[in-house]
Amino acid sequence: MAIEQAIFRRAELLLGDEAMNRISEKRVIIFGVGGVGSWCAESLVRSGIRQLTIVDSDRVCITNINRQLMATTKTVGQVKVDALKERLLSINPQAEITALQQIFTAETAESFKLDGYDYIIDAIDSLKDKTLLILMATQTQAKFFSSMGAALKLDPTRIKTAEFWKVQGDPLARALRKRFKRDGQYPKRKFQCVYSDELLENKGHNATCGTEHCMCPKAKNGPGDPNLLNHEWCSSKAQINGTLAHITAIFGFMLAGLVVQDIVNG
Repeated sequence: MAIEQAIFRRAELLLGDEAMNRISEKRVIIFGVGGVGSWCAESLVRSGIRQLTIVDSDRVCITNINRQLMATTKTVGQVKVDALKERLLSINPQAEITALQQIFTAETAESFKLDGYDYIIDAIDSLKDKTLLILMATQTQAKFFSSMGAALKLDPTRIKTAEFWKVQGDPLARALRKRFKRDGQYPKRKFQCVYSDELLENKGHNATCGTEHCMCPKAKNGPGDPNLLNHEWCSSKAQINGTLAHITAIFGFMLAGLVVQDIVNG
């Protein structure tokens, strides 16, 4: 364990042995490891989390490079969770990283056994799947934290946290609340969200992704590999919005911070 003691010496100086031991014992699962979830995963591992499950079905697209931690010109086409797992193990080789190339849906939800985790983190884009995860996660004993929309934002000072029903100015939170009311199903308990009330407009266009190296159907010369289409973010997005790394990273770091703070204060 000498290598871990060295890696986390600065964290131990701040938090103490007892808190670091608690952090290392917690089991965390992150749904969605794109612009928000990937940075959250890195921060958690650098903070001493050893047991982490990462869930995402996509492969790295060249258009992910501007904001997703594991996305580089060398990882385009790789399974996102596999590329991220390699990165995380290079930080702490003794961490237990479970990489699941899956989607959280009504059909797969039970397979994730949410009751087995201490913390559940939601960084899902899909409204339908996000709604279901919120409903199911808040029925468990795990602490649950959720990211609202991180696209169409520029000002880092407007990123904040709030209890879900008190989030203001975020279209995703508004759509989720509307769906809960429509279906007559509500989260079983309160939970904290990371969000920003800033909302800009796209100034560019997304008729194509502008590259011949992308694996998505919007690539200007067509998709690079038809076998990858079912795992590409670009192929399933109804609308693609502009996003920046400093915003998605702050969202992810704040989610990780909520987890670490809860463990330390608990």
